[in-house]
Amino acid sequence: MELNALQNNSTPASPVPGEVPSDMTAKEFETYKLHRRFDRLGRLIGDPSMKKLMDSHVMVIGLGGVGSWCAEMLAHSGVGKLTLIDFDEICVTNFNRQLHALQGMVGQQKAEAVAERLRKINPQAEFIPVMKFFNQDSRDEIFATFPDFVVDAIDSITPKCQLLAFCHANKIPVVSSTGSAGRLDPTRIQVADLGETEIDPFAKAVRRILRQQYGFSDKGKFGIPAVYSMEPPTEPQDLKYDNGKGFKCVCPQGNNTFFNCDNRNIIMGSSGFVTGAFGMACASYVVKEIIKDTFTAPIRTSAS
Repeated sequence: MELNALQNNSTPASPVPGEVPSDMTAKEFETYKLHRRFDRLGRLIGDPSMKKLMDSHVMVIGLGGVGSWCAEMLAHSGVGKLTLIDFDEICVTNFNRQLHALQGMVGQQKAEAVAERLRKINPQAEFIPVMKFFNQDSRDEIFATFPDFVVDAIDSITPKCQLLAFCHANKIPVVSSTGSAGRLDPTRIQVADLGETEIDPFAKAVRRILRQQYGFSDKGKFGIPAVYSMEPPTEPQDLKYDNGKGFKCVCPQGNNTFFNCDNRNIIMGSSGFVTGAFGMACASYVVKEIIKDTFTAPIRTSAS
């Protein structure tokens, strides 16, 4: 069926024909319409929860192997507004794990490519690409309006800590993705408070900086849920390709202020089925938190 036909067939959804859900006013329900593309999720969580998702604004910062999958799943879940933040361009080395990395896309801005893709999932939602590197200089512009939830999918420690400290200080709900590289087993992924994660050295480094520079507690919980893996990371192996030269930077933007492959001490290996699972776990956490007051079945969040 063509997309226009699907849109024309949008109809109000109700648990019982003619009945307004008990936790929605008649006016709210009158303006709420569930598109058929979200029928299956609607059957799982109900009309009031779908309305909350459609009225929500989520910001995803970092659109790589974790953030691109998270953004996609949030769009598939009916989130009505997504702000998509990444300064980077698509590189050929992204192809094994990033959703928007496709033939012919190298050199395009990640934020714009993700937004364009998500509009095809839900043309009725608002997708805002922001080509910015999150740091102290760009923070106030990015957060000119506070979202309902933030997904931290940043893979650099300094801006990651700046973001988490800012969200924590301003009481902006945030879920943080820790180290997803160097792993092969998505079944080892868990969610816990950032102050109490185990195994992952990346999370440990983030905790240390938050304690030393931002006044976080030396013991116990931070109040920030984190997606992490109980699988110890594997060190990268040397590869011999391109006439034995192995890896060399081919990023389309070349050297820049924020990211330079040639200056990295180590480039970890990664698997798309783990980074993608991290992103989906982040999306799951966000959705469950947004609908926790309207979903009638019990919801368990590991970091609670």
